Amino acid sequence: MPAWPARLDPVLDGARVRMEPLAEHHRPGLRVAASHPEIWRWIEPYPAGSDAAWDAWFDTALGRIAAGEEAAFATVDAATGELLGSSRYLALRPADRGLEIGWTWLTPAAWRTGANVEAKLLMLGYAFEVLGCIRVELKTHAANERSRGAMTRMGAVFEGVHRKHRIVPGIGVRDSAWFSVLDEEWPAVQRGLRERLSPPAQP
Repeated sequence: MPAWPARLDPVLDGARVRMEPLAEHHRPGLRVAASHPEIWRWIEPYPAGSDAAWDAWFDTALGRIAAGEEAAFATVDAATGELLGSSRYLALRPADRGLEIGWTWLTPAAWRTGANVEAKLLMLGYAFEVLGCIRVELKTHAANERSRGAMTRMGAVFEGVHRKHRIVPGIGVRDSAWFSVLDEEWPAVQRGLRERLSPPAQP
């Protein structure tokens, strides 16, 4: 099995957020960030409602990391150190130089602040420029217009809907909308993300 040319879970530093490899010390702070049911409407049943549910969610994430199946990050406010959410590399295919960015969520206070934009800029940049990916995939519940809009605005290409793609406990049958960014598209996507993070010009 081919290996990636670099580790999958580095620290990725940005001006707004820092992506840290998910670790045990993130458990309590991420539960606070996750304690808003609206985050989970399209993802899975609310995992932060009890100690047992949160520990099961967090332990599953750590288990997938330990098994080499995924590389997960905690999204941290670069200025304050506050935990804002999480994201992962998954569906790892080093032989095909491809992976997916998913399991992305942010606490509502971080919505529309540029945190997600910069997190995607950092993770896409590492995937293309360090790991040598030629394709990065993203997907979401087909009915999740907010997530689909975010993927479109970042410059990802909509590839279609996989009908009845998954059965999600507590949510039901899910159609999944698929998006991707290819290596030759990355420079334009990168410029667009950077422009969205730039302060508006003063009149």
